[in-house]
Amino acid sequence: MLNAFLWGLLATSSLILGGMIASRFTIGNKTLGTIMAFGAGTLISAVSYELIFEAVKLAPKTGFPAFGFFAGALTFYFADKLIGKLGAHNRMDIGAPQQSRLVIPMVLAIILDGVPESIVIGLGIFEGGTVSLAMLVAVFISNLPEAIAGPT
Repeated sequence: MLNAFLWGLLATSSLILGGMIASRFTIGNKTLGTIMAFGAGTLISAVSYELIFEAVKLAPKTGFPAFGFFAGALTFYFADKLIGKLGAHNRMDIGAPQQSRLVIPMVLAIILDGVPESIVIGLGIFEGGTVSLAMLVAVFISNLPEAIAGPT
């Protein structure tokens, strides 16, 4: 259990690092967009090559990997719509106002982001006792721009 905690702590430590960077430096919109695009690309690549490939390899011709992929996509789509209706309709605008009414949408967004990452790390430890280095690095790198963009 300590092993899982330490791997999770390492993967999410980039949130603290990103918060410190954002609090000390002023980051322009173009730089922020580039950093966020890099983080998203890193996570998408890791998911594609680590998770989807592995799922197709373990369950060939069953349709379960495609079902899981589309179920996850629909979950994120409808959760995004819900977050928008809860008062965060302009949340994707750089420099959008940060108001206290955005607390619930922010918590939902954090859960949507953190739970799948935590599950992937936890299942890796549960199944093989180790963590995929590619997923660990991808989670670390993808969380960094999220934390940097948070306070802007």
